[in-house]
Amino acid sequence: MATFTFELVTPERVLMSQPVEQVLVPGGDGDFTVFAGHAPVVSTMRPGVIEAKAADGKVTRIYVRGGFCEVAPTSLTILAEKALNADTLTGDALAGELKAAEADLAAAKNDDERWLAATAVERLKSMRAA
Repeated sequence: MATFTFELVTPERVLMSQPVEQVLVPGGDGDFTVFAGHAPVVSTMRPGVIEAKAADGKVTRIYVRGGFCEVAPTSLTILAEKALNADTLTGDALAGELKAAEADLAAAKNDDERWLAATAVERLKSMRAA
């Protein structure tokens, strides 16, 4: 299968930059999968898990708290507010993220902020249950 370049960038650093076969993205209007040759798209992202599949079949799961992505036929760039390895996000780290998301929900000032915070709480609770 054809590959494309996937870059995941946070305010602190470039977290990933590698060739992949496909990436599942938690887009602002719903999840979508990017493959090589994808039509150009710019999208917001809601809190959720990105799943990147490398050419060797290895899947990397990363929880993001939202951000933006830009898709081109040969690349996908994600600018994430925060990104954490979903497979190691357990115990105290998961509890801390959930507490922060619940605080964001309580402090939300409008419907958009409430929706994003509620989505983060929902996704984190489902990760905890799994």
